[in-house]
Amino acid sequence: MDRLKEITAANLLHTKRILYYLAAHEISVYRLSSSLVPLATHPEVKWDFRTPFKKEWEELGRLIKQFSIRASFHPNQFTLFTSPREDVTRNAIENMYYHYEMLEAMGITEQSVINIHIGGAYGDKANTILRFHKNLVKVPLQIKDVMTLENDDKTYTVEETLKACQQERIPMVLDIHHHLANSKGMGDLKSYLPAILKTWRHRTLPPKIHVSSPKSEKAFRSHADYVDFDFIYPLLKDLKTLDQDVDIMVEAKSKNLAMLKLIEDLSKIRGVKRITGGMVEW
Repeated sequence: MDRLKEITAANLLHTKRILYYLAAHEISVYRLSSSLVPLATHPEVKWDFRTPFKKEWEELGRLIKQFSIRASFHPNQFTLFTSPREDVTRNAIENMYYHYEMLEAMGITEQSVINIHIGGAYGDKANTILRFHKNLVKVPLQIKDVMTLENDDKTYTVEETLKACQQERIPMVLDIHHHLANSKGMGDLKSYLPAILKTWRHRTLPPKIHVSSPKSEKAFRSHADYVDFDFIYPLLKDLKTLDQDVDIMVEAKSKNLAMLKLIEDLSKIRGVKRITGGMVEW
């Protein structure tokens, strides 16, 4: 237990350092690590990680609010509601609750999201989607209220994910790289954008979009170190016509460095104005 507390204390301290880094560079979007608390959901451990660090959690929340950061969590790929196994669904709910507890401890549930993928198809996508909706009923409403769903690169397309989001009243996170890996191209995306953005209307947050570019043509699904500007430019042009602010999360191997380079690339476009270190207006 001493070791668990030692690691958690270090993780919370480093998270605080990251928040100050974000503030210094005027970056307003940040994905918190799901690994802040070791063994938080392990069936043989499950420990109270909130009480011993009440002040630390509250300080993180205060800084996130002070710096106007929209924070998110992205639980691992095993957090899914499509499995025919009840224990997998139970574990998914447990993991969602763990992430929600961290948001609650920081007092930032209103300005945060917990983003997941729909999951596998198990050889029968039609019935699996029905099972997804059935299993989602088991998720406590306060947790579902902060959930988002993201299209993936192999199984559930933009169209399928959007349909699930509309049915469940859950905001959709568009991943452009996943879309291009799991579709016939960019052509059909523009027609979906208004509906995707509309799924966010009941939240007070800007819609969130993930961007990355392929490592290579051969390793198309793998993320490159930086974002190829030409790869995402068509999406940005489509977004410009919709007159809607969005949060863009960079999913590149170089993380913050890739994000800052993308801002520089964006700033070179005629008509684009750099508002802050991490924000542009077009």
